Amino acid sequence: MREYLTTDGLRLSYLDFGGPGQPLLALHGHYNEASAFAPLAAALAPRWRVIALDQRGHGESDRADRYGREDYTADVLALHRHLGLGPVPVLGHSLGGVNAYQFAARHPDRVERLIVEDIGAVVDCDWSFTTRLPPHAPSRQALIEAVGPAAPYLECAFRQREGGWGFSFGIEDTVASQQALNGDHRADWTAVSCPTLLVRGTRSDELTAAHARTMTALRDGRARLVELTAGHVVHHDAPERFAATVTAFLSEAR
Repeated sequence: MREYLTTDGLRLSYLDFGGPGQPLLALHGHYNEASAFAPLAAALAPRWRVIALDQRGHGESDRADRYGREDYTADVLALHRHLGLGPVPVLGHSLGGVNAYQFAARHPDRVERLIVEDIGAVVDCDWSFTTRLPPHAPSRQALIEAVGPAAPYLECAFRQREGGWGFSFGIEDTVASQQALNGDHRADWTAVSCPTLLVRGTRSDELTAAHARTMTALRDGRARLVELTAGHVVHHDAPERFAATVTAFLSEAR
């Protein structure tokens, strides 16, 4: 079910996949939106009730003037308060992964455990792919062809507009968000106190094996690394193994 809340003058959308299970907050990466977690939500049900945010500038949420670190974490806090939740697991991919561990560092009383999918504690994002994306195309098929091999990862964000097809995110907004994501966030990563699972795709072009191992070492036994045969979007490339890994971690942590 799609729901909305308003915070900081922005109307934010989220998907509550429902069910009787324990809530789990999910935060997507750039080029995506809450609907990207639909297969994971189905796999985790009925034990877990996935609630996924369309982060600012993505999906059905408003575009924003700012895409800074504090802006994103404030949005997660607003959603948490809006839902009236106690401590819950939080899962984040890429952009959402940094948002998740920064939220956990700032609000340890609200995060029971943490799952970070394929993003580092030091981020050096390249936005050249973003600037090459077509702002619009005459048809859905034309947009698929223009995006090329990345189309399966972006298609949840395809939108039909007047006169053609485009994305649910703005290209300039995404560049601004990627620029603001870059930096050394190790202080936030090491400040997280809850049990943490770091999932890396073995073919990832974002998180190296060496950096992932350094991240777990920095947490001194409070973080575990699992590597799955996948690219950067592990939940897309290896959905069954990703869901099984998440389920095992959540069950063990409890």
